Amino acid sequence: MRAFAALYARLDQSTGTSDKVAALVDYFQAAPADDAAWAVHWLTGGRIKRLVRANDLRQWLIDVSALPDWLIDDTYAHVGDLAETITLLTQRHPTAAQPELSLAGFVAHELLPLAKLPPDAQGAIVQGWWRTFADRERFVVNKLLTGGLRVGVSRLLVVQALARLSGQAGDLISHRLSGDFQPTAQAFQQLVAPGEVAIDADKPYPFFLASPLEQAPESLGPAGDWLAEWKWDGIRAQLIVRDGVRLWSRGEERLDGRFPEIERAAAALPNGHVLDGEILGWEGDAPLPFSRLQKRIGRLKPGARTLAECPVVFMAYDLIEAAGKDLRQQPLRERRERLEGLLDGATLRLSRPVDGADWSGLQIARNNARELGVEGLILKRWNSAYATGRRRGDWWKWKIAPLTIDAVLIYAQAGHGRRSNLYTDYTFALWQGDELVPVAKAYSGLNDEEIAKLDRWIRAHTLERFGPVRSVQAFHVFELAFEGVNRSSRHKSGIAVRFPRILRWRTDKPFHEADRLETLAKLAQ
Repeated sequence: MRAFAALYARLDQSTGTSDKVAALVDYFQAAPADDAAWAVHWLTGGRIKRLVRANDLRQWLIDVSALPDWLIDDTYAHVGDLAETITLLTQRHPTAAQPELSLAGFVAHELLPLAKLPPDAQGAIVQGWWRTFADRERFVVNKLLTGGLRVGVSRLLVVQALARLSGQAGDLISHRLSGDFQPTAQAFQQLVAPGEVAIDADKPYPFFLASPLEQAPESLGPAGDWLAEWKWDGIRAQLIVRDGVRLWSRGEERLDGRFPEIERAAAALPNGHVLDGEILGWEGDAPLPFSRLQKRIGRLKPGARTLAECPVVFMAYDLIEAAGKDLRQQPLRERRERLEGLLDGATLRLSRPVDGADWSGLQIARNNARELGVEGLILKRWNSAYATGRRRGDWWKWKIAPLTIDAVLIYAQAGHGRRSNLYTDYTFALWQGDELVPVAKAYSGLNDEEIAKLDRWIRAHTLERFGPVRSVQAFHVFELAFEGVNRSSRHKSGIAVRFPRILRWRTDKPFHEADRLETLAKLAQ
């Protein structure tokens, strides 16, 4: 437990990639396999289902700290992170001697059993941890209790560390790690084992991701060297046919049962095939807005009405396994040729090349993308292999320019991690009559200097507080970019925007000249 807490602190204090990888290697070399497995699980985004309620944690903190609830609320609003707030406010208790526990032992015998206990019994145990664990361990325990173990380490860094530790290729480690990694000693040993290890038939391959194209496309060479496809606005997925049919999202979530029409169609494919593609809402001969598809994502067993309201297709654009053979190192052109003869053309479709004899023709096609319900073009070198992750050079996403609005800042909330003491999460509004109506939240797009300046202004111009959220004086205007707009009954504005982010701080524009809600509504699909 102490070793993992020390790793967390070392990672949290490091800003360099090489330092973080070195810290991970040091930990994995020394840790028992079952401890290392839990570390891999958490650092690659795995979570433990919430064991205790946040309100109970707050009450236990009031009891153990003897502080008034208003002071705890004010501290939380300033710190912005419940785990850090608890750690800071329990420092006043002397730390008793605590026998060293293995990380896996603590999880199995103390942390996970909390879920089966009533709140009073939970409180006694958690308060005991606060009294006995040293600062580092207490902070990590609180992070696990609140479900937010984020420390600035990407999955790629963990893969790099495991590759360095094991001497295996990073692509191999990524494949072994893909899917539903179970935090056990055996799973970790298989992860770093030399030589061939049988891959679970359920596992997807690591996804190959396109990089944003920021230079002129002519710099890529002749257009004939590239396959241009539409950038479909759906759910990236792998369709796996290995003694049954499985669907995995790019986020490595099992989608089995949610799209039964795709699974039925895939049952006719030969065994041992894996297709990469996009799940799309589809009607007639055109994709449906993503908001329609979104309603199906959370339904494990959609009913007849749901299936009728949003029919789907699997738009395949790559074949990465055939008859049990890994095709990823074969050129894209060969993989596509083998893919063409597999699909039924109805539920399973081939993503066709976009017409355009040269870059000028493809530019014209890209400019018309939004009218077709797509986000632009994907460019893939015809001779490219199927790599792992986002590797620049062979796959590019050439997206259309985003939609933009000028909106007024009305709410702010503290960020997380290193920015937990700064207001970095913002809510923006547009005019509807004489009222400002919230339309979007964004937390990216400003540099450190702008964030610090805006944070000082927010603190000085707060109107009301709602827990960690502050309402502020209507004054500042920001240009927001987003990918799409849809009608939504769940939002007060009646509008939902996709992937909002800040483009620039409009210091030149008075707040009463910000855009109106009807302007945004005209863009809604």
